[in-house]
Amino acid sequence: MINRKRVFWATTALCTGLMAAGAASAQSTGTEAFEASTVEDVVVQGRRGPLTIDGGIVAENASKSRASITEEYIQTQPAGQSILNSINLVPGVNFTNNDAYGSSGGDLTIRGFDGARVSLTADGIPLNDTGNYAIYSNQQLDPELIERATVNLGTTDVDSPTASATGGTVNYNTRRTREDFALIAQPSIGEEDYRRLFLLMDTGAFGPWGTEAWVAYSSTQYDHFKDPGGINKTQYNGRLYQALGDNGDFISLTGHYNRNRNSFTRRVTLAQFDAGTAFDTVNSLASSYTSINPSNTGNIRGASRFTLSDSLTLTVDPSFQYVLANGGGTGNWNETDAQLRGNSAAAGVDLNGDGDILDTVTLYRPNTTNTHRYGLTSSLVWRPNDTNTVRLAYTYDYGRHRQTGEVGYIEASGRPENPFAGRNGTQINLPDGTILRRRDRLSYAELNQIAVEYRGSFADDALSVSLGVRAPFFSRELNNYCYQRDTFNAYCTTQTPAVVNPDGTVQFPSSALNSSANNRYRPPVSFDKKYDAVLPNAGATWRFADNQSFYVSYAEGFSAPRTDDLYDRVDVNPEPEKTNSYDLGYRYQSSGLIASFALWHTDYSNRILRTFDEAANLFLTRNIGEVTLRGFDGQIGFSPFENFSLYGSVTYTDSEVQNDLPNGVVLGVPVFLPTAGNQLVETPEWQYAMRADWKLGDWDLGIQGKHVGERFSNDINTEVAPDYTTWDLDVRYTFTAIGAPNWWMQVNVTNLFDEEYLADISTSTSGSAQYQLGAPRTAMFTLRTAF
Repeated sequence: MINRKRVFWATTALCTGLMAAGAASAQSTGTEAFEASTVEDVVVQGRRGPLTIDGGIVAENASKSRASITEEYIQTQPAGQSILNSINLVPGVNFTNNDAYGSSGGDLTIRGFDGARVSLTADGIPLNDTGNYAIYSNQQLDPELIERATVNLGTTDVDSPTASATGGTVNYNTRRTREDFALIAQPSIGEEDYRRLFLLMDTGAFGPWGTEAWVAYSSTQYDHFKDPGGINKTQYNGRLYQALGDNGDFISLTGHYNRNRNSFTRRVTLAQFDAGTAFDTVNSLASSYTSINPSNTGNIRGASRFTLSDSLTLTVDPSFQYVLANGGGTGNWNETDAQLRGNSAAAGVDLNGDGDILDTVTLYRPNTTNTHRYGLTSSLVWRPNDTNTVRLAYTYDYGRHRQTGEVGYIEASGRPENPFAGRNGTQINLPDGTILRRRDRLSYAELNQIAVEYRGSFADDALSVSLGVRAPFFSRELNNYCYQRDTFNAYCTTQTPAVVNPDGTVQFPSSALNSSANNRYRPPVSFDKKYDAVLPNAGATWRFADNQSFYVSYAEGFSAPRTDDLYDRVDVNPEPEKTNSYDLGYRYQSSGLIASFALWHTDYSNRILRTFDEAANLFLTRNIGEVTLRGFDGQIGFSPFENFSLYGSVTYTDSEVQNDLPNGVVLGVPVFLPTAGNQLVETPEWQYAMRADWKLGDWDLGIQGKHVGERFSNDINTEVAPDYTTWDLDVRYTFTAIGAPNWWMQVNVTNLFDEEYLADISTSTSGSAQYQLGAPRTAMFTLRTAF
């Protein structure tokens, strides 16, 4: 058993093979093989791998700003917690959780960039939504199965499979298989009727080739701290590994399936929070039944490495992903509504079965997304000698993104008949032969990306140089089968339009009486969009003294418009967002002290927002100018004596919007909102984090805190979410005294001092925002048994 309360060299063997220092921080097998070929092993007291202090800080060697945590730290956090919450102490990162346990969702920002502009990967496969690039923190891998999570601050890896990352990357690596049979049972209980069971079985080596595997299961249920409803989550995972010889070659297959059913909680305003009435604003029980977020997600991740010669290595990582999810919601329909009648002669539709068509009926009308996604990340790594390495990488990512809004029924209890409404449940058939639906779209997203990277060591390894270029070629095929007012409002009907306007938009009989542009719709349409970029990056590290180094890096980022940016009634064509990022950093690494500090600057251009267009009378997507971001971040881990360590991080972010925000036209004169010189929303200037670890015999004690400064919640910077500080406590007792060193019990208390604060922000252009309340003090207990 690894003692987690001391400085150690983390074992990050790829199953049975030992990898080089820093290699496990890689997001894909190709990056892992490339970094392993360019870094010498660190071997101390029989251990090989990256130097770390209690898993909360890792000695990095890449010529870029990077930070990692390992399983030693992850296991101190609440059982079942989202991995994105576990990286919250990392400099540059801010994650706001929607509850104490991590299965209700949350919001991630890195150096001022929101989660949709950050690439999230698991073992190198992309997890951002193919349409809007959103990150779903409550659908991530069980934390007990994660060996390591790594954050690239403001940059990507050369083979990052993304067309959306302008703000950096987050990657986590799945637990490796083991040579020996083992069984872990881990039940947890906590406040809000929290109940969780996690089970894991390692098969050990079996069969004639020494094949290894593990399977895992978890089940989680709890209530919301604020509103009725709660969480019901089940997850299945497994991994199969086969070594190919004894040189590190292998093939591996990992499977993941997550079924999540959770109710949304009502957001509050700043005024309600200041008045102390935020907890008085609650959903009704019936509302919680339909304000739900059901999701069925899964993936299969392949990985392989083949040594072709002494100097040439091939890696191939294929994948498949499946997503079925929606965000709930209801709508009211009059039984004689023209949308229901369509082009038929029917007088109406009896929606509630009472024998007449005189009623207005509430129906369940979620927007459901179903995605089938296929991917491949591959690299050919050539090492002609000990000081030079080159790789050629190819990435393919193809997603079929089906967005539908089949309306369904609500039972007498207030619950939807089916969480996916008419898609999986009873459909509402209309007299014209169609079904009642909210939207009907089909898009295909395809990424082809090539990349080349070179790394060389010079001057007896005192100088390392990295040069690379990533070239994504991204396309979207978009098909909208309904009439469209704006990206969020589709009108699906077979009605014949009453008016065809000169701009090609149409109006229906019910809206033709009103000439307002709000009543105009774009007819069904199909179109293609293509985007490409050439994104160079470069870095250098100078090891000028024992344990000390400077590094400098430059990288360009790219984010293509999202699906929702393109479905408006007006044909918009925003340019991709781009970033140029510069970092200058210093590192100190020894057995008792690991520290890194960086000054950084990012030029962010073609920022995409939805702004008001007076002529169209719509909020449309457009490029609104540039943002300059600069700052300082650093972290330090210190172990002054055995069994005790301290960790701290600091982040300063200065964001400045360069342009005023267009806001329509008045009397022929363009109107702008005063945003030039303002800070980005949801971006605190200052963040601080700390953690202390003690080991006292069989007892382990950890306490950690995070301070988040004030955050503006609208673009004109007139509303500010107050700063806050939260503290968490973890206490573990290991049963070494009774001869069971792999058994332990652990108590976690989040928000120890019961701080009242505002977490996630639903930002606004110029008005009041909506906020998610931070969870109050919450305690939980976990027992881990191992056989």
